[in-house]
Amino acid sequence: MKKGLFITFEGADGCGKTTQLNLIAEYLKAKGFDILLTREPGGKGLGEKIREILLNYDGVVSDRCESFLFLADRAQNIDTIINPAVEQGKIVLCDRHTDSTVAYQGRGRGLDINRINYLNNIATNGRTPDLTLVFDVDIETSNKRVGAEKDRMESSGDEFFNRVRTGYLELAKSEPDRIKVIDATKSVEDVHKQVVKIVETKISNL
Repeated sequence: MKKGLFITFEGADGCGKTTQLNLIAEYLKAKGFDILLTREPGGKGLGEKIREILLNYDGVVSDRCESFLFLADRAQNIDTIINPAVEQGKIVLCDRHTDSTVAYQGRGRGLDINRINYLNNIATNGRTPDLTLVFDVDIETSNKRVGAEKDRMESSGDEFFNRVRTGYLELAKSEPDRIKVIDATKSVEDVHKQVVKIVETKISNL
């Protein structure tokens, strides 16, 4: 494939997006596509150190500081990992991206969404995903999947989760061509079938 593709995987904690990302990666590799996996926070290199702070730092982290750490990680991921790979014709699969900041820090933490969009645009230098998959689950499913051991973000509570979920669904309504919502409460196999159908349609339109 001469033209690269940038696909992001989004959703609240426990939605199963990482499992589905890995499954579609193997599916696409088997079909001969050149695949690169990355994540936010925590792209290879500097991003891994930022991820450690964001998820496991046990001191106080202000909401604005949290946002800027995510944005710094994003700029590094775009400039050193995502853009070079897409330019080489690879399909980049990214576990979380700009929509996470809107849903988590905007809706979840209550920060100004217009300002977040402005800062996201700076961090990405205007790059937007070609396709975004939002894996939607309810709070009961999320809690069951996450389990008792939670990181700093996962420990924010049920009300926070519901605000984040609402944020994702609002984003999908505002950008239906880019963002596709998937019912992630179903079995891993059924969800994978939904992902394959959407991704195959996107690839066929290149």
